Amino acid sequence: MSQQSTPPNTANEYDPTLPETFDSAHEEFARLRAQCPVAHSNAFEGFWAVTRYDDVLHILMDPQMYITSVRNVVPGASKTGRRPPLHLNPPEHTPYRRAIDRALGGARVAAIEPATRSIARELMQKFVALGEADFIDEFASPLPAHVFSQWMGLTQAQTDVLWRTAKAYVKAWEAFDRESVAVAGDQLAKLAAELIAERRRSPRDPQVDPTSSLLEAQDLDGRPLPEELLAGCVRQVLVVGLVAPPIVMGSIAVHLARDQKLQEQLRSDLGLVPEAVEEFLRLYTPYRGFARTARETVQLQGRTIQPGEAIALVYASANRDESVFEAPSEFRLGRPNLRQHLAFGRGPHMCAGVPLARQQLRIALEELLIQTRSFELSGEIKMSGMPEIGPIAVRLRTTSASPRPSGV
Repeated sequence: MSQQSTPPNTANEYDPTLPETFDSAHEEFARLRAQCPVAHSNAFEGFWAVTRYDDVLHILMDPQMYITSVRNVVPGASKTGRRPPLHLNPPEHTPYRRAIDRALGGARVAAIEPATRSIARELMQKFVALGEADFIDEFASPLPAHVFSQWMGLTQAQTDVLWRTAKAYVKAWEAFDRESVAVAGDQLAKLAAELIAERRRSPRDPQVDPTSSLLEAQDLDGRPLPEELLAGCVRQVLVVGLVAPPIVMGSIAVHLARDQKLQEQLRSDLGLVPEAVEEFLRLYTPYRGFARTARETVQLQGRTIQPGEAIALVYASANRDESVFEAPSEFRLGRPNLRQHLAFGRGPHMCAGVPLARQQLRIALEELLIQTRSFELSGEIKMSGMPEIGPIAVRLRTTSASPRPSGV
């Protein structure tokens, strides 16, 4: 397919509904970057897929032209704009974002680390003891739920509800099952309302507790945040940190299971893990469906995009753009421009939980390496559908390690 002038919007140049393997989607993205970098798809009511790094970055850094209040994810739509901060545009989104950021300061993230280590250690012990099991179901999925509950200050019962509901919510989105999405969404809204009521009765330190921080925040006119938007924000916060981490952890496990040499290199030198995590984030960015719409007609790579048409930002493709990253499909420690990756987005809607995510992924990988002598794939990899990209089931066969190193 050669780069073309704008065809009628019936062209189906990218089809994310086709079956995918662990590698096939990235092969398709490479083809699109070279031949059709802004591709039209008829899937999910129609959208544009932007696959090159510079184009994705341009859109992220121009929030006045490319807005989130009409469409912010493909598939799906936010027609009401009631779940800030993602569903609002600057400056309206800013009070919500500041309140969330306040509860994600360096001291707060550091305070969570011991609990994250303890949770990861216990979950990994149970997983390795099984000898062979689904890594995501037994470890990568429950870990973020339990860590997130620490940050949100949830009870054990609330944590159990959140984990079950979030899993159902994600599966419903992957199946584009609107009815099940609505059911899970209502359950999340109920949990959010319960949490808000609890914090009103017994406020907590807003530097530590995100719900208390939001309750203390004010809108642009100096008034308390509107009740509906406050509830929508807490509901959004409850689920957003549970979607991507299991997929990234699954991708890391698959890569290392297929590269025993790298697995052993990292196991023998855990000091390499933070940089390895960063390269894994670039290589296996779990998003391809975060979206924007343009306020006006725009031209991108010779394509004419009308206002209101969904524009999917294919982060997973942008982070393998050959014009930015040398040998982009290879895992390489020591990349000089590694921190240019867009795994967490960029601009005013950049992921708020970056430090917490990095910490969680680092600890997860360390525990996987510490508690195993080796691990390998032992079954078919099941892949996520759009808006994510990556595995949602990874069966591993593990060999348990000798006793844990002292001080770890």
